[in-house]
Amino acid sequence: MNYNSNSQHQFSQVYKRAAVQLDFEDYFPSIIARFGAEGLIRELCNGFLLLMDVEKGLITFDSLKRNAYMLGLHDMGDDELVCMLREGDLDGDGALSQLEFCILMVRLAA
Repeated sequence: MNYNSNSQHQFSQVYKRAAVQLDFEDYFPSIIARFGAEGLIRELCNGFLLLMDVEKGLITFDSLKRNAYMLGLHDMGDDELVCMLREGDLDGDGALSQLEFCILMVRLAA
């Protein structure tokens, strides 16, 4: 397993466990404690890469829906996925850039 796929696997496993056991905002402090601020940003970026549409370089509805199962979100309906995108979509393009995704994750933890 190369670094990138290993990081994606680790990120997926962390967020699967977090989704099952805790809300993200409850898990956030332990992520910071474990990885530090720089490591947290790195993990958020890995999460973005895991969810993004490779061709567009953005998290789109289709890419989020396609990858939702991997994160333990397979029970989420289309309306809920659209709401997730809207909540983080700062520029109104219907998708999340890496910056928008990271901001959303930090906002959710506040």
